[in-house]
Amino acid sequence: MTASPDAPQRPRVKMKPKSNARAIRHGFPWVYANELVTDRRTRNLAPGTLAVLEDEAQRPLGLVSVNPESKIIARMLDRDPEAQIDQAWFAARLTRALEMRERLYDAPFYRLVHAESDGLPGVVIDRFGGTCVVQPNAAWAEAHLDMLAAALADVTGAEVILKNATGRTRGLEGLDDVNQTLLGEAPAAPVPVMMNGATYMADLTGGQKTGLFFDQRENHAFAARLTAPGAKVLDVFSHVGGFGLAMLAGGAGQAACVDGSAAALELAVQGAEAGGFKDKLTARQGDAFDVLAALGQEGETFDVVICDPPAFAPSKQALEAGLRAYERVAKLAAPLVKPGGYLGLCSCSHAADLSRFRNASARGIGKAGRRGALIHTGYAGPDHPQLPQLAESGYLKAVFFRLD
Repeated sequence: MTASPDAPQRPRVKMKPKSNARAIRHGFPWVYANELVTDRRTRNLAPGTLAVLEDEAQRPLGLVSVNPESKIIARMLDRDPEAQIDQAWFAARLTRALEMRERLYDAPFYRLVHAESDGLPGVVIDRFGGTCVVQPNAAWAEAHLDMLAAALADVTGAEVILKNATGRTRGLEGLDDVNQTLLGEAPAAPVPVMMNGATYMADLTGGQKTGLFFDQRENHAFAARLTAPGAKVLDVFSHVGGFGLAMLAGGAGQAACVDGSAAALELAVQGAEAGGFKDKLTARQGDAFDVLAALGQEGETFDVVICDPPAFAPSKQALEAGLRAYERVAKLAAPLVKPGGYLGLCSCSHAADLSRFRNASARGIGKAGRRGALIHTGYAGPDHPQLPQLAESGYLKAVFFRLD
């Protein structure tokens, strides 16, 4: 494509000799700092600058955003090096993402944009009816946030758009942690969200991440299918009652939710009340490892136990310690499962792949003196699509065992 005569001349950045330009051509969306020629001109580019990426032979690979302050120094935005990143460009990406979600879900509660997998690198957007929560976790998205918000309102009809700046990767991009209301007025009360027959209360301004974890929807449904009428179930690291409320909706007679956050547990109680299960849910605040150990000492057992901890291995450097933590969770949780009962273990650590996480879980079960058969492996739902070239986009794993 030929640029118009009055189009601004974009800077050009070049990959080093013997760097993996082939991977970029085949769809890998990131260029690491050690793969790019970082001369003084490149180092002086403002974070979020748009540039044409070239291979070592100066052949264009596409349009990227550049952040010299990040280990991910360039992110692929468009294979067309002359693409114009304007409101129409954002609207096209958002429309494509919305079309699939509207086909999959009968209510507007889902992840609308899953970063690179939806063609918007570093951008996460969760939709809660007429409210959208945006996490602009890359410098280029922060720089174009007004344009993104305008396109989002136009495409979805959203009346409220919130910026959530709590994402861990924002710090790695040199960005602030200041939340902001971009459109309308932030909701003063938690927003009720119906999923799998349960009602979840999402705090969009003060809760974890964007307020609710849509990624576990399919795994919540599977756990509910394991729940016999009247069953006694345990949901550890429960947040706002994700698995516990789904299992109550599936027929459980009693659900215990364990979390370190009193605010999250209060939302779980509110969700149980909204769903008509108030008398069936108990909340126990405390360190999950301590509570698991205490329940074992108390001789408690459950028909289904689910543990959905935070990312114990958020990076390669934390992998070994993270795997030991996952093993410990399994070791403490397995004795709480009745013979013939079910144990579900989850990981949202992209550094711990499925094989390593599954093996750590199995080791923990074995060290607890239990034997289990793996009956199901779950992942994030289809509103969290995976980019095959980017392992980080498929971060969520859930393994379900039936224990002897």
